Amino acid sequence: MEKMLETMVKSLVEEKEEVTITQTEGSSEKEISFVVKVATSDMGRVIGKQGRVAKAIRTVMKAIAGREHKKVVIEFVS
Repeated sequence: MEKMLETMVKSLVEEKEEVTITQTEGSSEKEISFVVKVATSDMGRVIGKQGRVAKAIRTVMKAIAGREHKKVVIEFVS
């Protein structure tokens, strides 16, 4: 699941080497939390206009997590 998230984010940004993804277990065993760190200059590309790109990334990841009966939380930071 982390590899899929990394592929999506790296396809959007210009500074691919700045992308780091940290996975942690959430508040319950069925929750996975990701912190996606990108360069400040690429933050707008990842968020998108009115947050549409970030919402699309979250939707895809929720669909993947749903197959494993888990909940996913994604936070974007620069």
